Amino acid sequence: MKISARYESIAGKLPRILWGAALLAVPVTSFRWFPFLGEGTLVRPLAMYPLALLLPLLLIQWRRRKIKLNWAGALIPLGVLILFMVAATSFGAVIDPIPLRGQTYSGRAIRALVTLFIGLAFFISAVWMNKDGDDLYFTIRWLFAGLCLDLAWSGLQAVTFYTGLLKKEMVTHWQLAFSMRELVRTNRISGLAYEPAWLAGQFATIFIPFLFASILTNFRVTRLKWLEPVLLALSLLTVLATYSRGGLLTVIAAMGLTFVFFGRDVLRASWNWFIGGFRGRLLDILFRLGIVAAIVGAAAGAFLFLSQKNFFRRLWETDAQTLSEYIIDINAGARGAYSSAALAAFEEHPLTGAGLGASGFYIYQNLPDWSLTTVPEIAKQLNPQSRLYPNPKNLYARLLAETGLTGLILFIAFQLYILGDMLSLLRRNETWARFAAAAGVFTWLAITFYNFTQDSLTTPNIWLVPGILAGLSSTSTYKETK
Repeated sequence: MKISARYESIAGKLPRILWGAALLAVPVTSFRWFPFLGEGTLVRPLAMYPLALLLPLLLIQWRRRKIKLNWAGALIPLGVLILFMVAATSFGAVIDPIPLRGQTYSGRAIRALVTLFIGLAFFISAVWMNKDGDDLYFTIRWLFAGLCLDLAWSGLQAVTFYTGLLKKEMVTHWQLAFSMRELVRTNRISGLAYEPAWLAGQFATIFIPFLFASILTNFRVTRLKWLEPVLLALSLLTVLATYSRGGLLTVIAAMGLTFVFFGRDVLRASWNWFIGGFRGRLLDILFRLGIVAAIVGAAAGAFLFLSQKNFFRRLWETDAQTLSEYIIDINAGARGAYSSAALAAFEEHPLTGAGLGASGFYIYQNLPDWSLTTVPEIAKQLNPQSRLYPNPKNLYARLLAETGLTGLILFIAFQLYILGDMLSLLRRNETWARFAAAAGVFTWLAITFYNFTQDSLTTPNIWLVPGILAGLSSTSTYKETK
């Protein structure tokens, strides 16, 4: 009896242990040691290892009626979307485009479906493991633990790049022990992610939303009141150090819009405090002027820091006379060309697309003329010796090309349903619910912008926080965490 009781106790705690391990591992996006994957597969989330154990365990416990699973309403539009994607992929098998560089449609379709279900694993796990405020509290603490690891490794890279205290070759060997990518040669911080843009996207869609919402709603998940502000400041500095233009614009846009929606009371109170100080003592006036000077100085410092990189300065230092010339000047020519060329598949099959994974078969022969002679990356890709398979670099363009207009509409419907779930939390008269809603809206906005610069259905960035919020919003009873 004692052994049985101990077994039940361990089995009851194991799901949370595995979920915590998955959250801790989220920053590692390109884990080297994955079986059955070629070197061309760059999205390799380490968190899939604990999730591969967590999901079967949850199903077994649910089957044995040990736990109740959270069947969120968002799973319905998501299920419709997935069924259509599978149907569109079956239709693509009938089209069966000509193989490209050893890649066949069946191979690309299987690969695309596998990556899709990896992404779904993050969403479903997040839904099932977040039923109330206590679950959210647990989730965020472990997310912050993973964030601290990411910040520590990013700091190590910064020391290597800018101080010379550590040899770059040595740190590169350390990183290659777990990652597919060595240190970035242009001295841009990539953290535990594959590349700087991935790290910036990760911060914009997973970590910064909760940190910013914590400050905005005055909600803390730890006893250390200073922890969230410090982590937010370090996270913003790390995003700056990535020099990722898309990541920075995503953070700024999502942060600004979230502040407009949720920060009006804070803005009004801050403004009244600021104006009121000018009627008081000289010390109060100087203090407020110092705050203004600090904000202006921080903005100017960030601008000067980013201006050190030539590809950042090209955003405003350009003599381009047309849009295509400007896109090329700012090093976005390849992305624009791939997205434009992928839409040829949509033009041929507007309702169903060409099937998941098939957009790359249409890209090379449909590249715009301006990209063939002026974009070095395109020339490298068109080299007959190259074995690279192209991708659209834009999730919306990919969905149009591979699932047609119907697939894109279903995806947008799913995203709007998720937004509704996030906003529904505002009806709860609980502090943590407003915090979760603010973080969710920040994430939703960030993902909306982020998907213009990436096309992967595997990345946890677009699944994790929406799954957390969908799980919370579908539960009828909640516990107060504060």
